[in-house]
Amino acid sequence: MITKTAMITVCGRPNVGKSSLTNTLVGEKVAIVSNKAQTTRNRIYGIVNKDDTQYILMDTPGLHKPKSALGDYMVKIVTSSLSDVDCALLLVEPIPHVGGPEKALIERIQEEKSPCILCINKIDTVEPSELLPVIAAYNEVWDGFDAIIPISAHSGSGLEDLMNELHQYAAEGPQLFPDGETSDQPERQVVGELVREKLLLCLDKEIPHGTAVEITKFSERDSGVIDVDATIYCEKASHKGIIIGKQGAMLKKISTMARQDIEKFMGTKVYLQTWVKVKENWRDNLNYVRSFGYRDE
Repeated sequence: MITKTAMITVCGRPNVGKSSLTNTLVGEKVAIVSNKAQTTRNRIYGIVNKDDTQYILMDTPGLHKPKSALGDYMVKIVTSSLSDVDCALLLVEPIPHVGGPEKALIERIQEEKSPCILCINKIDTVEPSELLPVIAAYNEVWDGFDAIIPISAHSGSGLEDLMNELHQYAAEGPQLFPDGETSDQPERQVVGELVREKLLLCLDKEIPHGTAVEITKFSERDSGVIDVDATIYCEKASHKGIIIGKQGAMLKKISTMARQDIEKFMGTKVYLQTWVKVKENWRDNLNYVRSFGYRDE
């Protein structure tokens, strides 16, 4: 019986493992993951029901210096996500140096007077003795962390300790999401994100960062098969050619990988059709940014 809730913001620099941690704690994929920075663009809620508590984990974009209207939006999402939460979870790498993004987030957390847990991720990549200088470096910048917990989102190490620590921030209150719900995202949005994840995995350099995906059709047949039409927008005509590939090979690869993941997510057969269109420099156009679903409200 759920009698408590805890709102937790997961924040950090790009590529530190925020989405991987959210997915691992939820127990299924609610946020897309790639080894490229700025994979997450929106705030995504991951929902974990454990014992008497519903934990709502807010996975946020990585804090970076914005270079476009889309970048401004992403930074705004991070900073606003630190307001009115029960706890902030600052995720960092096991490096004995506190960088600009971490310092900016610590300042914001101090402004909000939020309780904060420092989570050192990727501990499976270093020796245990290497963690002491990391802890010392962060304590030097701020000695106000409620707890410092070394974890590995990849191996699951330390996650039990983390959940036990998070439990103390739970407040008496009604269950906000029904049983079985693992995210606040509509299915249509998840499907678009899964297509974008494959663009990030398959394409190099700047190209995938300049893409957006719009789901123009999402309907179910009587047989249970789901028809999905997805339009991939890119910023240059030359990028369109690369996304489509020689004789359509790259687009076919991206579509096949996306369809397999969408079928896994939807639990049924999916018929996916993809198109590629050019919208010059859409990331700098606030109207385009909003039309692709990146809105403040």
